[in-house]
Amino acid sequence: MNTDIGAKVAPVIENPGELVVPTITLYEVYKKLLAEKSEEYALDVVSYMQTGKIIELNAGLSLSAAQISRKHKLPMADSIIYATSLHYSAVIFSCDKHFKDIPDIRLRKN
Repeated sequence: MNTDIGAKVAPVIENPGELVVPTITLYEVYKKLLAEKSEEYALDVVSYMQTGKIIELNAGLSLSAAQISRKHKLPMADSIIYATSLHYSAVIFSCDKHFKDIPDIRLRKN
């Protein structure tokens, strides 16, 4: 991807085809970037994200996320993201403060 977002994520993501992307993450990123940047930029970012494996929310992930939410006091979207990462043995790279005390999360600053 020939944009500044590509340059920012390149050191973190060596093979974008190996990304595990819960659909709720597409929603969160797109919504945030629409508010802070432009529609073009937001579409560019989510287009890049979609080069990974898109994970739909299913019953098993939903129940796991509910348990995680209760245990770690995470909001719904974050618990879905965390449940997905556990199910797929994926690493979460996030700037989200809700993940600060959660094991196996790699926090990054904006």
